[in-house]
Amino acid sequence: MSVSPILITGGAQRLGRYCAERLLDDGHPLIVSYRRDRNELEALRRRGVVTLQADFASEAGILDFIARLKAETSSLRAIVHNAGDWAPDSLGNDAGSNFERLFRVHMQAPYLINLHCRELLEAAGEPQRDIIHITDHVALRGSRKHAAYAATKAGLDNLTLSFAAMYAPTIQVNAIAPALIMLGEDDDEAYAEEAKAKSAMEMIPGPGVIYQSLRYLLDNRYVTGMTLPVDGGRHLG
Repeated sequence: MSVSPILITGGAQRLGRYCAERLLDDGHPLIVSYRRDRNELEALRRRGVVTLQADFASEAGILDFIARLKAETSSLRAIVHNAGDWAPDSLGNDAGSNFERLFRVHMQAPYLINLHCRELLEAAGEPQRDIIHITDHVALRGSRKHAAYAATKAGLDNLTLSFAAMYAPTIQVNAIAPALIMLGEDDDEAYAEEAKAKSAMEMIPGPGVIYQSLRYLLDNRYVTGMTLPVDGGRHLG
């Protein structure tokens, strides 16, 4: 497997952590960013994962993370932009700051990391280098309660096209756009049934389908500039 590590942003919990664990099982060295320290990170550290705290809510925090990342490694096999914030819209005086935070996390952080870490990807002695953006199916549909979230994820989806054109042929840039993949701790059975009814497949598949999609992109040398929907056929409804 690769000698150069794969970077996963937001890898401390849920989809990010699951993909990190599966990549470890497949023999890939990893660097994981996290916003807040969690007990789950200790299990990753025991398996040799390098963990770097990151505050993507400000440009200074993003640039600080990039500097510490470059101090940690001289090359990267891939970058998986998984960090996100499922924040609802605010109707109060903080609406602007809420949008700005989501813009920085979902767009500015990937943008700056992609620009500043191109040299790390090109330094990898690998036949394939990848950037993978985790977007969202609402990027194409919009959202009544998460308009800022949907808009900034749509921006990330568009960055996929720009960086794919910019970095070809040496670096492939793609995106994965999931719908609901796994339930949250506070989601009840009624919410689960409502979620299932929205997709043609009538299921909540679990994180394995995202790793399958990630693995496909990491293993395929002839795909770039694409967004892979993983939504159970929600567009058919």
